[in-house]
Amino acid sequence: MSITGYIVMSIYLGCLVFIGIYCIIQFHLLTHYLRNRKDIDPLDGEMKLEMYPMVTVQLPMYNEYYVVERLIDNITKLDYPKHKLEIQVLDDSTDETLSLTSRKVDEYKAQGFDIKLVTRTDRKGYKAGALKEATPNAKGEFIAIFDADFLPKPDFLQRTIPYFSDPKIGVVQTRWGHINQDYSILTELQAFQLNVHFTVEQKGRAMGNFLLQFNGTAGLWRKETIEDAGGWEADTLTEDLDLSYRAQLKGWTIAFLEDTLSPAELPVEMKGLKSQQHRWMKGGAETARKLLPQVWSSELSLGKKIHATTHLLGSSVFLLVFLLGVFSVPLVFLINPLNVDLSIMSMFLLSTVLVSIVYYVANVGKAWEQRNKLKAIIKFIFIFPVFLALSMGLSLHNSLAVIQGYLGRKSAFIRTPKFDIRNISDSYKRSKYSSRNISYITVLEGLFTLYFLMAIVAGIRIGHTSFLILHVMLFLGYGSIFFLSVKHSVQSN
Repeated sequence: MSITGYIVMSIYLGCLVFIGIYCIIQFHLLTHYLRNRKDIDPLDGEMKLEMYPMVTVQLPMYNEYYVVERLIDNITKLDYPKHKLEIQVLDDSTDETLSLTSRKVDEYKAQGFDIKLVTRTDRKGYKAGALKEATPNAKGEFIAIFDADFLPKPDFLQRTIPYFSDPKIGVVQTRWGHINQDYSILTELQAFQLNVHFTVEQKGRAMGNFLLQFNGTAGLWRKETIEDAGGWEADTLTEDLDLSYRAQLKGWTIAFLEDTLSPAELPVEMKGLKSQQHRWMKGGAETARKLLPQVWSSELSLGKKIHATTHLLGSSVFLLVFLLGVFSVPLVFLINPLNVDLSIMSMFLLSTVLVSIVYYVANVGKAWEQRNKLKAIIKFIFIFPVFLALSMGLSLHNSLAVIQGYLGRKSAFIRTPKFDIRNISDSYKRSKYSSRNISYITVLEGLFTLYFLMAIVAGIRIGHTSFLILHVMLFLGYGSIFFLSVKHSVQSN
């Protein structure tokens, strides 16, 4: 019993330590972020009309029936000279989307736009494959990329192109906005997390001169940078992160514009969120496996290597959270026999405090800065623990994706369906892309809900409540993910 207890305790504390280190590094990014939160002005100031370079806008998509028309309509509203703008619509669709796309392309071609429909006979390489095939034929010196759910503002190119006056900049990335953040608690929580990435993490890395990333959309590449870095590759599910790092290892830099907002649609149902999370988590692990050896053999400083490592291994935090939760349950019964000083558990509290500060600054301090301050603080006090609980609930799903990534197990690029949801009156139910299946992972999430409920009851009965708050959050997190997964599947019928 004592050997088993010490093994369980060692695993639990190991997870706690590594999560704590990750939180400290996140806080370190916050210190860099707070030093200078304003976007640096481009070297040459505002662009003059005669200096407008040729730009190609690429719109990769697959079966985006509900949003393809609004996307193309939106892109044609970009405030940029027609003769300097090329639009490549990269449509791999296998449904009625292709007919909508073709009609829209013909409509704007008749209006004088240089717009082309690029289709493929197969989806080899998925999004990366489509970009790889189209890029050599792009006329633009610079290439802007937008996923189907994005709605860039007319001045997008006016605000971003001038940054390329610095010859070292190979990529300009803008901050994501959320057109349907208020749709549900699920979209609120997604925005809550993404606001951290697109403020403290991205801007903090930029200000600290660390490696950051192009986020796959709402940004521009210097075409020369893509070619110099080896082009788009489809051996990971996060082709954007992969190419970003390869470009920076070649000496290019990425400019992140926090004050330039590119609105987009958040997934509104659990299946869509899970497919997105699976792609990001597995792709992150695949990219870490692929590029970490190159990072550590490069001439980057030690600080850059450490931050790059924690960035690439970021998805692994979910695996640590999952193990932490699983092994905390037997500790309810083993702590007393082991006679362990529980003061070491204060690391969990420290990690929570550090993360809460990061999320407070990103949301109350930036994303919600236009809102009433008191209301924003009250909202934060409510939403932060809910966010933590649901993140814990997603840890099983995301951990399985991470493990697959590290094992090199390949899977298809599963798109995140979008339904043109903007406000509470819109509905995704019974849409052609709604999922009606309940996966085995959802069943496991239901079982883990019962597992942590048992831990709560057991802890109360034997009078050991040191893990009570943790187990309540795990119970609520897994229970919510299970409930929403089943509910959204049922509503799709």
